[in-house]
Amino acid sequence: MATYDLKITGGTIVDGTGAPRFAGDVGVKDGKIVAVGEAPGDATRTIDATGKLVTPGFTDIHTHYDGQVSWDADMAPSSIHGVTTAVMGSCGVGFAPVRPTDHDRLIALMEGVEDIPGSALSEGLTWDWESVPDYMDALDSRPHAIDFAVQVTHDPLRIYVMGDRAVHNEQATDADIAEMRRLTREALQAGAVGFSTGRSDNHRLTSGDHTPAAEATARELNGIVEAFHGLDHGVVQAVSDYDMPYGDEHFDREFDLVENMAKASGRPMSISLMQRDQSPEQWKWIIKRAEQATAKGTPIRLQVGARAIGVLLGLETTFHPFMGFPSYKKISHLPLAERVAALRDPALKAQMLTEKTEKIAGDGTPIPPLADVLLAQIEQLGMRMFTLGQVPNYEPTFAESIGMRAKQRGETVMSGLYDALLEDEGAALIYFPLYNYIEGNLNNLHTMLTHPLAMPGLSDGGAHVGTVCDASFPTFLLSHWARDRKGDKLSVEQIVRMQAYETARFVGFDDRGAVAVGQKADLNVIDFDKLQLRPPNLINDLPAGGKRLMQKADGYVATVCSGVVIAENGELTGQYPGRLVRAGRATRA
Repeated sequence: MATYDLKITGGTIVDGTGAPRFAGDVGVKDGKIVAVGEAPGDATRTIDATGKLVTPGFTDIHTHYDGQVSWDADMAPSSIHGVTTAVMGSCGVGFAPVRPTDHDRLIALMEGVEDIPGSALSEGLTWDWESVPDYMDALDSRPHAIDFAVQVTHDPLRIYVMGDRAVHNEQATDADIAEMRRLTREALQAGAVGFSTGRSDNHRLTSGDHTPAAEATARELNGIVEAFHGLDHGVVQAVSDYDMPYGDEHFDREFDLVENMAKASGRPMSISLMQRDQSPEQWKWIIKRAEQATAKGTPIRLQVGARAIGVLLGLETTFHPFMGFPSYKKISHLPLAERVAALRDPALKAQMLTEKTEKIAGDGTPIPPLADVLLAQIEQLGMRMFTLGQVPNYEPTFAESIGMRAKQRGETVMSGLYDALLEDEGAALIYFPLYNYIEGNLNNLHTMLTHPLAMPGLSDGGAHVGTVCDASFPTFLLSHWARDRKGDKLSVEQIVRMQAYETARFVGFDDRGAVAVGQKADLNVIDFDKLQLRPPNLINDLPAGGKRLMQKADGYVATVCSGVVIAENGELTGQYPGRLVRAGRATRA
């Protein structure tokens, strides 16, 4: 019998602890790392990692695969970007607990908040669960490429307990809160990794209404998170806008509520950190308050994205600037090639550039709120829209913007956007960074990423499928921040520690995130010099024929989960060793 099931030889090991890289081999047996440095003996399979990096698998602490995980074993794109553990149930939205009569409510909630087609959810979700423990058991019975973990989500919890009273302006009674607390504790004892809630004005139902938990009182929030008392695992996650248009007084009031919830739980909390245009200094206030809370014994970590938080616009994506224009609506039903041919007619372009958007798109759906914001400020925002290109550039200068180039040609911004949408036979994507890009670079994001309380997050894997593909964040962190960026960089060791060791340890998974003897054999073999994102593209693989953006990468030689190679050279192998990770003692090495 071979000494090892898998041996990775000759690699440069970046072990995840932040220690300097070193040369050596890694031996794997029965899903565990059993040798690091020297690994004498033979192996059933050997991967030559000469000239390559060997890292731990990455843990993504902010995904929305809550629906996709029930029908999709691959869990891509995350699984093709080095992620071996995905934490679901972010921002308070999910699919359990649920009564059979509330299936459509939760679908509308997820469709509105996370831009996942309701038709895909309706066809794909199996609904063979009611409670959160039922949901966890159902998911764990199915094959998956990578591990995943579940959080208790506030909105479904509120709907389950309060029924028709679960609207944002209805206060929960003491009995409601006690039942939500009981159900949360039941889920935590079954292995849920935490509790999440959402307080963002940008998160709305498909009807445009606030989410059920959007304005939950401190009494409700504090009462629910008392479910953590006496347990030695679990985290709290919250997203909030902190009433951003109103200044310091309102910010502090909202942050007090969030901080007090963390204090009431007795567990670590993570919150989102980004620079919003509407309140450009708010990110600094968040850092200061998180520092103060942590110093006082209430640990608050900051989830930071790898790049600007933005959207992709295209003729086939969820949104583009012309979708509500009368002349476009007349051809919107045509196949892409026919639409492109029609749009290339100079007469049609001239006509469309005289029109204004209507409230309903060509397919009868309401124009997204983003459209109103975009079109009202198109001359300004067009200076922050960029053609993504075949080698995606996520830190372009304003001089490279579509709007600036159009003006240099003596054209309007709308004319430039019109032409950009027709590139690559209509498959071109326009990159529109919404947050973290006020100054046309990622310098402020560097400050965020290097803060001691920061962790990589906000990838939203599985969500915003028609406008975003940020599940590629782990690859961007390594390729851009450690190698390609012209400004300040981060070291490979620092980045690997952040998105492998620190993220895993934060959610309580001490058995992964390091290349060390006894750790779970979740590993990446990476050709760092060749690591490169490919451009995103739309694919039709969601249930009911739904589309989603997919982004692949070059440079991943192999990704290993529990000792099994689940991806090679950027493609999944069809092996499914992934399991539900239940928080608590089972995850302690």
